[in-house]
Amino acid sequence: MARPGNKIIQAKLVLLGDMGTGKTSLVLRFVKGQFFHNQEPTIGAAFFTQILSLSEATVKFDIWDTAGQERYHSLAPMYYRGAAAAVIVYDISSIDTFVRAKKWVQEVQRHGNQKMVMALVANKSDLEPKREVEAEEGEQFAQENGMFYMETSAQTAENVNELFYEIAKRLAKAFPPKPTGMNLNNENRERRRKFLCCSI
Repeated sequence: MARPGNKIIQAKLVLLGDMGTGKTSLVLRFVKGQFFHNQEPTIGAAFFTQILSLSEATVKFDIWDTAGQERYHSLAPMYYRGAAAAVIVYDISSIDTFVRAKKWVQEVQRHGNQKMVMALVANKSDLEPKREVEAEEGEQFAQENGMFYMETSAQTAENVNELFYEIAKRLAKAFPPKPTGMNLNNENRERRRKFLCCSI
């Protein structure tokens, strides 16, 4: 629920990363509080919405969960261009997904919105005994690339809500408050006046 007098931020958020890293599971855990052991792979992209109320703003997330299969890679720019936030996900038990995550980061930095809030997410922290990527590696890479780092588990829900709240907080800081309704009305009136004078 939006708080009275609170600024409202509509933010496009995209999840990127290899197939099987748990992107869909993270979103389902955040949006619906659900987890499925045999989650079907996403085809193309899936769309979700969720609203978070902070003291400084109400953030309405439009979430694009992109498919991790290589054959869908060419579609990704359609989703990350113009996005306010990107979550790059890898699986702590697979070094290959970490290598791939680094490539996603470079691609988004080259072609995405320069002011985008970016998070590097080490998912499946419940697989600690099978860990192939140390937390320090992820943290260091995130730091070097101006991102924030978080370890999550969609299965146990560890840090899932915290991840999206952190993004919302950073977006609230990045977006200045919109002008008051009064200014917008005046602007519209001006526009209407111009339109009338020129269309007569």
